Amino acid sequence: MLALIKSYGLKGLDGFPVQAEIDMHSGMPSYDIVGLADTAVKESKERVRSAMKNSGYQYPVAAVVVNLAPADIKKEGSLYDLPIAIGMLAASKQIPYETLRRPIILGELSLNGEVRKVNGLLPMLISAVQQGEKTFVIPKGNAPEAAFIEGATVYAVETLREAVGFLTGTAELDPIEIRSWQSDIQQNHSDNDFKYIKGQYAAKRAMEIAVAGGHNIIMIGPPGAGKTMLARAVPSIMPNLTFEEALEVAKIHSVSGQLDGFIYERPFRTPHHSSTMVALTGGGNKARPGEISLAHNGVLFLDELPEYNRQTLETLRQPLEDGVITVSRNAISVTYPADFMLIASMNPCPCGNYGSATAECKCTASQIHRYLNKLSGPLLDRIDIHIEVDNVTYDQLQEDKLAEPSSVIRERVNKARAIQLDRLAGSGRRCNAQMTPADIKKYCKIDKESALLLEESFKKLNLTARAYNRVLKVARTIADLEGAEKITVKHIAESLQYRQLDRKYRV
Repeated sequence: MLALIKSYGLKGLDGFPVQAEIDMHSGMPSYDIVGLADTAVKESKERVRSAMKNSGYQYPVAAVVVNLAPADIKKEGSLYDLPIAIGMLAASKQIPYETLRRPIILGELSLNGEVRKVNGLLPMLISAVQQGEKTFVIPKGNAPEAAFIEGATVYAVETLREAVGFLTGTAELDPIEIRSWQSDIQQNHSDNDFKYIKGQYAAKRAMEIAVAGGHNIIMIGPPGAGKTMLARAVPSIMPNLTFEEALEVAKIHSVSGQLDGFIYERPFRTPHHSSTMVALTGGGNKARPGEISLAHNGVLFLDELPEYNRQTLETLRQPLEDGVITVSRNAISVTYPADFMLIASMNPCPCGNYGSATAECKCTASQIHRYLNKLSGPLLDRIDIHIEVDNVTYDQLQEDKLAEPSSVIRERVNKARAIQLDRLAGSGRRCNAQMTPADIKKYCKIDKESALLLEESFKKLNLTARAYNRVLKVARTIADLEGAEKITVKHIAESLQYRQLDRKYRV
C-alpha cells in the first residue's frame, strides 16, 4: 500500500514542501530511502523501527521504499522521522489512511517513541503559512518558537502514540495559543548599565552616536581602560526589537539550533579571536549561518581586533557594506542577512600603552607599525567611528555619584531613531548607517562653512570617498540627536573627530 504524508524541508532560511511517500509490498524485508537524503535522514530506519516497537506498534515485515519528493532537492536532518513513521503505520494498515488528518508533520523520534525538538522549524512554518498551509504537528520542544505565527494552527506532541491519536481522531489536542509579542518583551540590563562606567565621557558620547545611527565603531586604548565594559553596555541603550526584526533573528537562530524559546533582545555576539573564517561568516557542509548572521539586528563585538586572522577580517568587508552574506558551497548557495552593528576594540601597540596619558609605551616603532598594519585601510574605512579610550584616573574611580543611566541615553537614542525611521519610511532602511548615496545627497546637505571645513579635512587627512560619506552619515546622526533639521559646522566638526584615529595611529 502507498501512503503520502506532508512535511517540509529547509534551504537556507526558506522552507519548501516535502512529501514523504511510503510504499510497502510483499517480498524480502528491506528498507530503502530515496530523494537525495543525507546521512541523518537515511539513519531514520533504526530510529523509526525502535520507536514503533517501543510505542506498541508492529514494524512491518515487508519491502519498504521511502521517497522524499521532490527528489532533486537535498533533504537534511532528522525532522522526517515522525512523518515516515506515520506513513509506515498507514501503509501497513495499523492506522486508517483514508480518514487520517493531513497536516504538515515534522519531528525527530527517539528510540522510546518520544518526539524530539528539531532545528530550523520556525522558518519552515513561516514559509508554509505563506504558501497556504494552515495546520501543523510539531515536537513539544519547538512549541515556544511557534507561538507567534499568525494564521497557523499548531499542535505540539510529545510521543509517537500521541501524534497517532491526534491524526486518527481518537484523541484531541489543544492547539498552541498564539501569543502577543508586546506582552512578552523582557529586557534586563541591570548588570551592564552606563551608570556604572566611571569617566570615559567622550567614549560614551561616541557610543550613543553609534547606536543612534546604527554606525560601526572601533575603540583604541590600553588594557583595562574599560573598552569591553563599554561594549557590553551597548545593548542597554539600543532600541527595542520590533516583531519583524525579532522574527528575522529567530529564523537564523532556529536554523543554527540556538533558538531557546523566542528572541526578545537584540543579539550580542562575541566570537573569540581564534574563530575561523567559516565560524565567522558561515559555511560548512550544510552552509549554516555564522557569527555575523547570528548578530543580525544586533551587535557583533570583536575584542582585540588585530589578534584575528587578517584574511578572516577581510571577509567582513562585503557584509559591512551590503548587510548580507552569501555562503556558496558545491551543492548549495545561500544568502543570509548580516545587518549588524560592529563594535571592535584594540590596543594601540603590543604592550598597549602607545599614546596613553597615564602609562609609558615600551614598544619600538617597527613593532607598533607591524601591529597596527594588521588591519587594512579598506576595513577601517568601513568603520564609521574611531574613538580613543584612555585609562580613568583614581579620582574618577572613587566618585560615589553614578553616571548617566542607560535608560536616559536610550530615550535620546529612541527619539533619534524615530526621526530616521520617518525620514527613510518606505525605503526598507531603518537608520542613518544604511543610507544610500542617493539618501546622503538628499538628507545630508551642508552649508558653505561646513563644506569648507570638510574640504580642508578631506585633503589634510587624506580621506577616501567612502570615509567622506561616512562623515556625513555620522554628522546627520549627531544632528538628529539634537533634533536639528540641518547639518551645521559643529556637527561636521564632531563627526570629523571620529575619523582621525586611523590616520593618527597608522604610520
